[in-house]
Amino acid sequence: MASVNPEELAFAGAGQQARLLAEGAITAPALVDLYLNRITELDPMLRCFRVVMAGSARVEAAEAQSRIDAGERLPLLGVPIAIKDDVDVAGEVTAYGSAAHGSVRTRDAEVVRRLRGAGAVVLGKTAVPEMMIWPFTETVAYGATRNPYNTDFTPGGSSGGSAAAVAAGLVPLALGSDGMGSIRIPATWCGLFGIKPQRDRVPLAPHDDAWNGLSVNGPVARTVEDAALFLDATTTLPGPDGGYVGAARRPPGRLRIALSTKVPPPLIARVGRAQRRAVSEAGELLRSLGHEVVERDPDYPPSGIYAQALPRYFRGAHDDVATLPQPARLDARTRSFARIGGLISDRRMRAIRAAEGELTARVLSIFDDVDVVITPGTAAGPSRIGAYQRRGAIATLSLVSARVPFQAMFNVTGQPAAVVPWDQDASGIPTSIQMVGRPCDEETLVSLSAQIEQARPWGQRRPAVS
Repeated sequence: MASVNPEELAFAGAGQQARLLAEGAITAPALVDLYLNRITELDPMLRCFRVVMAGSARVEAAEAQSRIDAGERLPLLGVPIAIKDDVDVAGEVTAYGSAAHGSVRTRDAEVVRRLRGAGAVVLGKTAVPEMMIWPFTETVAYGATRNPYNTDFTPGGSSGGSAAAVAAGLVPLALGSDGMGSIRIPATWCGLFGIKPQRDRVPLAPHDDAWNGLSVNGPVARTVEDAALFLDATTTLPGPDGGYVGAARRPPGRLRIALSTKVPPPLIARVGRAQRRAVSEAGELLRSLGHEVVERDPDYPPSGIYAQALPRYFRGAHDDVATLPQPARLDARTRSFARIGGLISDRRMRAIRAAEGELTARVLSIFDDVDVVITPGTAAGPSRIGAYQRRGAIATLSLVSARVPFQAMFNVTGQPAAVVPWDQDASGIPTSIQMVGRPCDEETLVSLSAQIEQARPWGQRRPAVS
């Protein structure tokens, strides 16, 4: 590894690292040690990881190197990855950001099994807000995770640890999950590419139908190629010819793209100047790339968020809490949130799920005329660390929802949505655009995102703490 600059290597991304490993320019043990050293140096400030699995990661790296030396080639062979702490990893607890968690897991979750099958080395488990219910990553049990671009602020949540770790160069690629924006929000505020795949694209087992169909697993990545590698390794549904990596290498063709800054009702939010500017500049760039760009809003139902997303969100938290052996150890705000979910009966939940199709058809009607819808990634930047410490569940929810109103609708519809890094706001926090595709059409999002990445590269941006 002497000929490879360690700083550049830390930010090279999973795809480039896989190529360097296969070429023999670097070794898997040295790559893992590079990241372990960076974690030792930077993570006491950032708190990205709930647990670092240094011993097992070194063993896995040595095994990966033996396979590389023997001529074996896998897409992620020897590449480190971090796992969000709502996903099971054998030999570790799944803590959910809480001291109320159960015992050590004996089996990997299916998505982890698939990532290992592609050759990835599991480096550790990343921090989350308690029970994954907030777009900020602060817990009584494990402390606050900080944004590496400005440590006065949260990186977002609930995949906050995953995003902060990738942004700070502590790992090249991380698993996240997204039930109300939990990949897209922290990817936005950490300057990363994140994609919420189509529902059922990436396995959730053994936690199937999480949050009553809202939640999916997906990647938090430095580059579009890295996210495509993740999707190819984990997809359970048919993908495009040549896989998602192939899609990232193909031009998307001429697309019809709708720009929308409308906040889905009945949410009320003020969309910031930097966030509006990102959408406007994206429209200009896409026109210059040959796409037809129009301004048009999806036909959002007047009460879609309240009728669909919020009940499933509350009930999902209640159901998750019911699985914990020591719920008394939960924060009072989390217990209150779960109690609200307990008021939603099974019968009511069945009715809500049955009504999803009508709402989805209404939102999807815009795709009769356009291929992609672009919205702001968020309405505003992240909150400061500690901003909600003395707030209850409903007060906290009302405040945070005004920052992140553009995500939840597309968890209800289940279709793919990605965020592409754009610029920075006045606090030095990254902004993004959100791109929403047709059902099962991650291919177009990946291809278009790669085209934007080529025209406006972001992969080598460095946060203040890196």
